[in-house]
Amino acid sequence: MASFVLRRPFALTSALKQLPKATSPAARAFHSSPAKQQLFSQRSSTPITTSISKSSPTFQKAFRRYDSSLQGIPNPAASGTLGQRLAYGAAMVGGSILALNLVFNGERREDGGMPPYERAYLNDTFLHTGLGLGIIGVAASALHRSGWSYRIMAANPWVVVGGGLIASLGTMFGTFNTHPDNYVQKYILWTGFNVAQAAVLSPLLFLQPALLARAGLYTVAMMGSLAFVGATAKQEKYLYLGGPLLAGVALVAVSGFAPLVLPATAARTLMWSERIWLYGGLAVFGGFTLYDTQKVLQHARMAQMGLARKDVVNESISLELDFLNIFIRMVQILGMQQRKK
Repeated sequence: MASFVLRRPFALTSALKQLPKATSPAARAFHSSPAKQQLFSQRSSTPITTSISKSSPTFQKAFRRYDSSLQGIPNPAASGTLGQRLAYGAAMVGGSILALNLVFNGERREDGGMPPYERAYLNDTFLHTGLGLGIIGVAASALHRSGWSYRIMAANPWVVVGGGLIASLGTMFGTFNTHPDNYVQKYILWTGFNVAQAAVLSPLLFLQPALLARAGLYTVAMMGSLAFVGATAKQEKYLYLGGPLLAGVALVAVSGFAPLVLPATAARTLMWSERIWLYGGLAVFGGFTLYDTQKVLQHARMAQMGLARKDVVNESISLELDFLNIFIRMVQILGMQQRKK
């Protein structure tokens, strides 16, 4: 359970880091012109009196190093025809799977391959993972259109982190502790967990849609490749990673909170904390994808022997958290690349 506790606030703080990266004209106008009052009156049923200019000084200091705009920078993903872009994406996914399979999957299973009950359990888990991510995407879009994103940007960041953490952990542990036979309560809590993620991540929709699409494509390629490796590798080959990954995610989580507590004068420390959060996080959550995939297969074998209950909803939550944490880092990496051009 400790790994879940560490992974959850990690996604919250990483989402808040992206809030100032508003790239659309409407979002920039909200920050810099009187048009923000009009935006609130059109998008929200509740009048908002707090403006971004009166935000908490902590919020402004913590995230001011991400204030640059991406306007006017060409987007390579938007070039070429739709067929060319699809072919490029398919080649990237296929190449990633092949490369990772060659590097990490030298030892194959010795039991004749994946049995049907493991395959069915793994497929159901990935199906629920996809459904959960779909709920997050739809809910985030609806919340963003309603003006929720503006409220988060105007609020105290510690209140946002605390409230989001309570909602996420409450619904997550409620889902874990609900028996699979009580499916109505379980799916309600699971939906609440996904909506809680959407509430925190909705400000990312201020970014360019093309950038979010590319980040999503890269995340699918990375997770799909690692999940394939984990599913076809020797049984329990990567389950030993649980302890090292827990230590790694603790280190990355601490670095994610660094901008909130360190002064702006500690530029070098902030730079290294950002690198640990960004690239170390990619490595850690890539490892978690391998670990969680093999853990799903292990639970399938235990359920087949009657030692555990089948619960694909619980299994999907850990994979959702892996996806969200990798996706947010992909968004930041792509944004940094565009700013350097």
